[in-house]
Amino acid sequence: MGSEKPTRRPGLPRHPLAQRPAEGRSGARASRPRRPLPAGEHFYTPDATGLRRAIERKSAAPLVFLFQLPRWLVPLVMVGLLLAGLVVADWRGGIAVLPVLGFVTWLAYLSWPSLRVTGRVLRVALIAFLVLLAATRFGLI
Repeated sequence: MGSEKPTRRPGLPRHPLAQRPAEGRSGARASRPRRPLPAGEHFYTPDATGLRRAIERKSAAPLVFLFQLPRWLVPLVMVGLLLAGLVVADWRGGIAVLPVLGFVTWLAYLSWPSLRVTGRVLRVALIAFLVLLAATRFGLI
């Protein structure tokens, strides 16, 4: 039961970093236990071409890195930056919102093909809110 290997459809590539074993790495990070990647068929959108395929390939390594971080770290940093953007009413607040806007936009782009209409609307609304917040902090609105 626990030793069953997830099945993959033939022809769908899996990113090489997802299959790389943890042994053989040196340094302090090698001794830290790694969270296994979630079970799934593939890292990429099937039959993706052009810009989407290139962005998905470039995003695979950062996604694996983020997955290995403690689960609380990324949300804590994003909430901290968003709160700073909400509280500080000048250009420094706008600077604090920009990484949140970039991160949310990046994840929305990557998840777009698998979303339903409500998920897409919510992501567009969140991105619009962050753009408006940054624009007000920079004095553009």
